[in-house]
Amino acid sequence: MSTMEERKTTWPTERVARAFRALGDEKRLRVVELLSGGAQCVCDLAVKVGAKQPLLSFHLKTLREAGLVVATRRGKWIYYSLNDELLGELEGGLARLGEASAEAAASAEAGCC
Repeated sequence: MSTMEERKTTWPTERVARAFRALGDEKRLRVVELLSGGAQCVCDLAVKVGAKQPLLSFHLKTLREAGLVVATRRGKWIYYSLNDELLGELEGGLARLGEASAEAAASAEAGCC
């Protein structure tokens, strides 16, 4: 199997594309940044993000559906946290892309054919 074929099997493109689409909004990026400090309830996030709860709920739903955020009920409150597994996949995939790009640049410098 070639190196390019290996990368295709280790990079779940549909899942990654959904995650990046979800991250394509400034408020959702801010939520992810805030959650990197640990789990938070929606009322705290609403204040920090500067969004009313219905809008924030929409953004949280988008992040949950993309697999970036998980929700946990604690009593009557729902706490949100990052899905470390998916973030690890994204990080590893981006690192592999960076390595492939560096390899391609080195091959181009060495000359074609």
